[in-house]
Order: sequence, then C-alpha cells, then structure tokens
Amino acid sequence: MSALDDKINERFPGLVVRKDLVKTVKGNAIVPSYVLEYLLGQYCATNDEASIQSGIETVKEILRKHYVHRNEAGLIRSNIREKGRWKVIDRVSVDLNTDKDAYEATFANLGIKHVIIDSATVKAHPKLLVSGVWCIADIEYERSEDKNVEPWILGTIKPIQLSRFDHDAYLAARAEFTTDEWIDLLFQTVGFDPTMFGRRSKLLQLMRLIPFVERNYNLIELGPKGTGKSHIFSEFSPHGILISGGEVTVPKLFVNNSSGKIGLVGYWDTVAFDEFAGRQKKVDKALVDIMKNYMANKTFSRGVETLGAEASMVFVGNTKHTVPYMLKNSDLFEELPEKYYDSAFIDRLHNYVPGWEIDVIRGEMFSSGYGFVVDYLAEILRHMRNDDFANRYQELFSLSPDISTRDRDGVNKTFSGLMKLLFPAGGATDGEVEEMLILAMEGRKRVKDQLYRIDSTYPATAFSFTAKNGRQISVTTLEETEYPAHYHRRAAIEDNEAEAGSPSAEGRPTPTVVTEESQVRTIAQPNEGHRVFAENQKGVTFGDLFWPWLSGASRIVVTDPYIRMFHQIRNVMELIEAIALRKAPEDEVELHLVTCPDAMYPDKQQANLISVEQAAAIAGVRFSWEFDGTGTIHARHIVSDTGWKVSLDRGLDIFQKFEMSDAFNIANRLQTYRSVKAFEVTYLKV
Repeated sequence: MSALDDKINERFPGLVVRKDLVKTVKGNAIVPSYVLEYLLGQYCATNDEASIQSGIETVKEILRKHYVHRNEAGLIRSNIREKGRWKVIDRVSVDLNTDKDAYEATFANLGIKHVIIDSATVKAHPKLLVSGVWCIADIEYERSEDKNVEPWILGTIKPIQLSRFDHDAYLAARAEFTTDEWIDLLFQTVGFDPTMFGRRSKLLQLMRLIPFVERNYNLIELGPKGTGKSHIFSEFSPHGILISGGEVTVPKLFVNNSSGKIGLVGYWDTVAFDEFAGRQKKVDKALVDIMKNYMANKTFSRGVETLGAEASMVFVGNTKHTVPYMLKNSDLFEELPEKYYDSAFIDRLHNYVPGWEIDVIRGEMFSSGYGFVVDYLAEILRHMRNDDFANRYQELFSLSPDISTRDRDGVNKTFSGLMKLLFPAGGATDGEVEEMLILAMEGRKRVKDQLYRIDSTYPATAFSFTAKNGRQISVTTLEETEYPAHYHRRAAIEDNEAEAGSPSAEGRPTPTVVTEESQVRTIAQPNEGHRVFAENQKGVTFGDLFWPWLSGASRIVVTDPYIRMFHQIRNVMELIEAIALRKAPEDEVELHLVTCPDAMYPDKQQANLISVEQAAAIAGVRFSWEFDGTGTIHARHIVSDTGWKVSLDRGLDIFQKFEMSDAFNIANRLQTYRSVKAFEVTYLKV
C-alpha cells in the first residue's frame, strides 16, 4: 500500500477497490467488471492483506452460489419452487403497472417478470426504474389458485451496483488531493500503474474519459495496435457501448424509419467505433452523411421529423505506418475508410488523441493500487454532463482571433472535459488552466493541420492564445516539433490541382504538396544555448545531445547524484558507447563519475560500476568513479577539458521506462526509438 492508496481508502471508503483483484474473482461469471468491483469494494476495501484474501473468498462464494447463468435459469427456478426461497444475483429492472398501481420487477437472467416490489425500495434506488440495477435478492415461490397472481414473491433485495451517489461528498473529497494525486487516482481507476507513465501520457489516456463527461463530443484516436484504445469503452461504464466500425448501419445507429425505433445514439452516452480504420472498408455513404449532420448539429432526421440526441462519438483504429512516414507521404488520417476520408467529416472532430505516443500495453503496466469502483465514477461523470466548464479559462486567457468558431468549439469542449475530470470543484492554478488549454488546443490543432494538408480550401490557422498580461503562447503538436521538415506541408492550391499525381493504389489522389522552410536546427559547431524537450518526444540520443560539445575531449567529468539503480548505471554505459563510437580509435578518453552511494544496495551499485569500468576499457574509455562524501550534491552536469559544461536538469535519466529485458525490442537497442521524459539542457562555455 502506497501513501496514496491509504489516502484513497480513507477519503472514499467502500467506493474504491484494488484493481488487480477483478481477474482473481471473475471466473466464468458473465457479469460486468463494474459489478465485480462493487462487490470487491464492499468486502476488500481495506489495506489488511488477511481481510483482502477473506473478502476475495467471500465474493467468489457469493458468485458461485447466487449468480444466475442464463443457461441455468430453469434449474434455479426449479430450486426456488422446491425449496421455497433462493438468493440470486441478477439484473433487476422495475416498471410501474398503472392497472395494478404497483411496481413490478423483472429479473433479466432468471427470466421472471411481474414480481411485486415495494415503493420504498424503488424510491431508495431510483436507477431501478431507468436502466436496471444488478442486485442480490431473495426470491420466494408461493402457488396461488388465482391464475392472475404471479407465484414469484420478492423477499429482500439489495443492490450490488451503485444506485445512488453523493456528488457533494465527491467534490469535498477531491479537495483533499493534490492535482498529481488525483491524476494518479483516476489513472489507477482505469487500471494502469501511474509510476510507469509520465504526466503527459497519463493526461492523453485520461482524455478517453471526456466523451463520458461531455455531451456530443467527437473524439478520434489512431495509433499502433495494443495500446488499449478500446479498453475504456468496453469495460469502463454502463453508459457506453463499443461496436465494430464495420457493423453499424443507419437504423442501428440513428433511427429505423419503418419501425420508428431510435438507434444507439438515443440510449447511450458514448458510442465508440472499434477497428474504425481500414481504407478498403465498405461504408454506407448515407450513414456518413447522417453522421456528419449529427456530429455538427446534434440532430438527425426521421423522415420529415428531426430528432436530437446527446451521445458522444468515438472512433478508434490502428495505423499501419510510422508518424514520419505518414507526414512525408500522406497525412495522419490516411487509414480512414475512403468515405470517411472527407474533410467535412474530419472537421467535425473535436480532438485527435495521438495514439502513437501511448506505449503498447505490457503486463507490468497494470495497477495493483486502489481506484474508484468504476460504476461510481461512471455515475459521477454522467452527472457532470449537465455542467459546462468551457469558460473557466476566459478570465486568464483569450484565444487568437485566427481560430474559427468550429475550432473554438473543439478547444472549448476538450478543455471543459479535462476540467471536469481533474478540477470538478474548481481550484486549478493559473498554470494548470494553461496546461489544460494547451492540451485542448493541441488536440484540435492536430485535426486542423491535417485538413490543411488534405483540402486546399482550408486556411492556415495560428493556434495560440494570449494571457491577460500580454504574454502570447503558441501551441505546437509534438510531431510538429519532432518532424518539422515533413509536418509543414499543405494541399496544392487550386491552380496546381490538375498537376496532382495519378490516383494511388487505394483510389485516392496523391496530393501535390508545398514544403515550408525546415525549422530543424542543425548544429555543425558547438554553441552556447538552451534546449527543451517535451515528454514522449523521440529521436533523442546521447550522441546528438552531447558529442558536439565533448568532441576532442580527453577528460570528461559527469556529476549526477542519481547513478544508483541498474537503469541509471546503464545510462552511463550508453554514454560511454556514444563516446566510443565517435572518438578516433587511437584516442583514449577518461570519463570520471561523481555520484552518491545507494543507501539500500551499495554492493550491487559498486559491482555494476566495476562491470562498466571493465567494459569501457576495451573501447579506449578509462572509466572511474567516486562517491561524494557530503551527500549534498544535487546539480547534474557534464564538464569536458575542452571548456564546455552541459547542465542537465534530469542528468542522464532522460528516457521513459521501456522493455529493457527484451533483446528484440528496438527501443532496447537504439535510443532514438525511446520516448523521453520532459527535460532541459543548457550548454555553457566555461
């Protein structure tokens, strides 16, 4: 148990669960995860391991004895008849029978209806009347001579799914957490270990929750396979549905004109399309046209009648190519089905989450810490769909007049969703408001910049905003920073359309492009200066960072108090490799490390440093080290005898966690394929 886990249990008793327990208890019960988490929250919301194990056994026993499998419903009904009473776990919904002036319950899996339920229970658990609630109930059987009287009698009933919540208590408890703690709590709630991810990566993944808290929000996420794009939409909330992008039809999604039945957008808060990408997928053009109108106006037509809905639309799919390949040869929407590769459809998207910034999910990334019972958080988020936080930046910042109304809508809705998730009761600092606004603008800018490449009628837009003190903040996407030579391209102007390339193999025209002047700063000679690197940025290597300033040095001193753990010592070895690859074979370089001893494993630390010393000697690098006796050093820098000092705010520990033990993982072999943490470097002549 971490200090955060203790705090979570203290502030939200009975509403949180340890996230690694769900798989332990599920077995073959086809019951939603949010129901299992509710049960675990009742019996395992503690930090005592013995109580947790006892609670797990209790939950397993409850499921084994009382969960109703549909194929065993007849047997359970027979048991109730023969024994007179039986306890069951089932989804119960309630209707008011006006003829009898009574509430009647229906048990979905058990297959019985018209079970009388008292008014007090219905009033205490109003969700029974809306969409049904999973309950544990005692059912009795009493045969009556009157054929109009049902034999099923409800003895007791207890919801095992959240049926009501205290929103004010949620807001009050939020005030007890710092922003970082709250982000980690939400991140553990969706099932991931926050220590494995940086702040930006956490926020990008939490953006997947915005459709649950924001009405009529249009989100797209495209990226490599295996990054967990669809997980939240399939398991997180009883108010969202995940469907295959190739299976949807106009009647299923919007309305069946022959029957008049409303489709999915009328019943769900979020409709997510899985496996949405695929150029060759067949798509009904009528569906695309209706969807474009719905995404823009929140309405759709049923014959002569216009209907409205508030379901958010989410599109998730896989990309086949790397980001630089797409930027050089096409655009970031290249994998959309042909009929969706339409500027009018793309322009209606509020946010493009860069799926390529999110790591492929590995086993160690899953959380064993505490998070909300997801049904509880789902109800909180649904309740907050009534709120609008879009104006909470306007006292501090004003958007550039270049930003169109549709762009503003996208920015405002994303910003509103982020603020509801992270600051539901307010209290964000000016810096945090700015951070959320930058993320919101970046998501919409990613859409608009690609439209600029796809359709020549879209003008270039400066995504920036101004603080009340006059400071101007320009927003860039990470891929714009990494690949400026390929990013700044646009569709051919109309005069050149006739000269565009012949249709590609996929049936799309190959656009003529105009490349703007590259913004890459090539460093031919070492100069004084300062460089800033964003979280998740790739293409950074020790050679590019340091060698121009270390070239020609015969002695280099690295001062870093945090060369203790294995991955930190490995960083030293990789710095030696960079030097060995670039120096002349006949030269020798002395590399001296000043660091601090590891208080927990000093012997292991020294053994690893001795191994580095032995390995470096083969390459003509004489490695030595010393431990700072005072324990007071905190600055991290590299100084060479050529008169250069490289100041590092993170030392050599600039890379995010990667699969270090996998010899076939390219990030393990080459630094340029690793994501970095946010860090800064300053080069000084001394």
